[in-house]
Amino acid sequence: MPAVTRIWAGATCMAAIAVLASSPVARADFVPGGKGTGSETQVEGSQSGGEISATAGAVVFNRSNNGSGPKAGPVTSATNWTPPACYYAPKYTPEQLQKYLEPIWEAGSTGYEWDAEQRDRYVEGHPYKDFNKDKAGEGYWWDSYVTPGREGDPGALDCDKPTFWVDENDDPPADIPQAITTEVLAQLAYAEIRVPTTEVDIAPNGTTKVNLPTWAWLDAVDFKPVSVTASVPLLGIQATTTAEPVSVQIDPGTPDAETYPASGVCEIQNGRIGEPYAKGKADETPPCGVKYLRSSGGDPYQLEATVTWKIHWTGTGVAGEQDLPDGTFGGEQDVVVQEIQAINR
Repeated sequence: MPAVTRIWAGATCMAAIAVLASSPVARADFVPGGKGTGSETQVEGSQSGGEISATAGAVVFNRSNNGSGPKAGPVTSATNWTPPACYYAPKYTPEQLQKYLEPIWEAGSTGYEWDAEQRDRYVEGHPYKDFNKDKAGEGYWWDSYVTPGREGDPGALDCDKPTFWVDENDDPPADIPQAITTEVLAQLAYAEIRVPTTEVDIAPNGTTKVNLPTWAWLDAVDFKPVSVTASVPLLGIQATTTAEPVSVQIDPGTPDAETYPASGVCEIQNGRIGEPYAKGKADETPPCGVKYLRSSGGDPYQLEATVTWKIHWTGTGVAGEQDLPDGTFGGEQDVVVQEIQAINR
């Protein structure tokens, strides 16, 4: 079967698994050698104590420490890097691969030449013989998966290598960068990170005045690290990717404004970003905030607060924390600015 056809079939399967993962039954485990044909994924589900796990092919995600809520969303890489749109992982036992491929060859729908090449590769010993049945229980056939949600991504077509064998406890081939390793698991977990939308507390709240410093801060209780763990139980490897807030970028929603600090970037200090306004600080400069220079008129300004999250991971066989590109996620809120020159508070 041509690589594009295999990937299309994998994308269809992954779309079905993604639907399952979003349902109340949220654990799905791929088990090579389980019931079903070699082209099927065996599925079972459960949910307990709010701890939710779901799979994408052979990869299991534990999202119990992830961000949640209706406004939570994925981070966007601060660089051009993106998590992989496809990857390779265990998919078939020798018997399953035989049950998957032989009906395709018998149907003849993929053409004599391609079928002959496949038989030569997997049956005739160039390089594999009889689907590696003599190695049953000693490894798995690896094939491509499309990352859920990335089915239409051009990168989903990058995994076009033919199905290959990996012995248990061996690393996958070094020349296949998308093959599952601890680092690739960390990258897949990056794509599953969800962080809360950023609505800063401001004072005055909702309505402020021209030329009046408006204080902005984030509640430390809701502003905390989140993490997702990705694992392949068959291989005994896992990686946990963690996102920690480090700063917020304030965009007033109009060029007729000044930010505090001037860069508009408020760094986290002592576990919080910004400082709540307190009575008696009207004449002080806020450590984080904005001063509007013009009335918003009939329409409020859209103040946008974008948090930068430092992202790192730890995993099986890896010493210490490893960095991934920072991620960002923001939210907008209305701010009404009134034209009042004299303010008493």
